[in-house]
Amino acid sequence: MVIALVAVTLVNILFNAVESVANFMKADWVKANSHAVGVPDSMLPFLGFVKGAAAVGLAVGLFWRPLGIAAGVGLVVFFVLATALHIRNRVFHNFYGPLLFLALSIAVLWLMIVA
Repeated sequence: MVIALVAVTLVNILFNAVESVANFMKADWVKANSHAVGVPDSMLPFLGFVKGAAAVGLAVGLFWRPLGIAAGVGLVVFFVLATALHIRNRVFHNFYGPLLFLALSIAVLWLMIVA
């Protein structure tokens, strides 16, 4: 169980760190995705900060579980809202993104609690 926790957490850290950097850099693909669901460019640094903080929280959470659980809860809430935003705006061409991140976040949260 601990091996699964570490593996899934490291994948989630990597994915969120890449997303965080892309948000701060205002990458074209990030702007295209955010515009599709009605998120202005001015929000991208904040979203990058949230994803980066969650990645750090997950990393520290491997050693101090309460922080990892808090980061996991935050990511689950974040990606539930992202998924809802995609549904509300009927943006399904990139719907796999928030669903993948949501699934990873749920898996990490569950593993942080039970492992």
